Amino acid sequence: MDRILMAHGGGGRLMRELIDQITKIFSMGELNDSAILDFPRKRLALTTDSFVVSPLFFPGGNIGTLAINGTVNDIAVSGAVPLYLTVGFIIEEGFPVSELLLIVESMARAAEEAGVRVVTGDTKVVNRGKGDGLFINTAGVGVLEDGVNISPLLIREGDAVLVNGEIGAHGTCIMASRNGLTFNEPLVSDCRPLNGLTQLMIKSSAVHFMRDCTRGGIAATLKEAATAAGKSIRIKESSIPAAPQVRGACELLGLDPMYIANEGILAAAVDKADAEALITTMKRHPYGTNSAIIGEIVSGRPGLVTIETTIGGKRIMDMPLYEQLPRIC
Repeated sequence: MDRILMAHGGGGRLMRELIDQITKIFSMGELNDSAILDFPRKRLALTTDSFVVSPLFFPGGNIGTLAINGTVNDIAVSGAVPLYLTVGFIIEEGFPVSELLLIVESMARAAEEAGVRVVTGDTKVVNRGKGDGLFINTAGVGVLEDGVNISPLLIREGDAVLVNGEIGAHGTCIMASRNGLTFNEPLVSDCRPLNGLTQLMIKSSAVHFMRDCTRGGIAATLKEAATAAGKSIRIKESSIPAAPQVRGACELLGLDPMYIANEGILAAAVDKADAEALITTMKRHPYGTNSAIIGEIVSGRPGLVTIETTIGGKRIMDMPLYEQLPRIC
């Protein structure tokens, strides 16, 4: 069969054959309704996520790599080491089997790069026109070492605020792919696993807070952090790294790169005394080469985030009311 049929979700031979193809790619081994996992006596981090990106394939990745890396990163920014993932596929009738297996293979490669295992999963098939091709649901679990605590409640006045790279690449890439836009210098999504970088940061510095800046971009992330911490954050627009293609597309379309989704960018609050040394360390990691200090935690109204613009003014960055771009992740 070269297309997904309703029978692929019906519990019979076709479903078993499809599952066998998928589990072979993930090297799951024995198939039961639950995976039996071994854990040391440590605290666990658990997350779940769903992915509905359109288009399914884009420069730098696809919905599958997005699912793996997005789940890994949610665990990583909690300070934990990701270990195991689950994957659930909701497949629309008529979806090409070859495309599904291509996505699964890319997921296996992404999991290998991140050092995690996909240990169990599920498939469901929905009627034609009811599933937008493919949706993916994931769950992930990891372990935290003793003494590791990452929380907005630990943010202190005077902390430096930093990011690990150029913002807005993923959302801009999705927008361009969706609308047939091209750039003189190709732009690819920043979809990548951050667990290696986050562990390096934790071992190198007093990291109080980390969060990956996905939907709502860095603006939403910082607003959430300031609100939860009861602190005020001030950042400098001139210090924020962004690719020229991202800045150009946002200027052309009237978008704000601070609100554009990312898939490989984190924001962190760290002890000010450690910040410069930490940036130097982060720049040695392939996913931190464009790391930068972009602001600080200051006294002021709790939950307030302000940005000093390149022309010398100030403006408030609030939570976005709606997404600038739909179906980003």
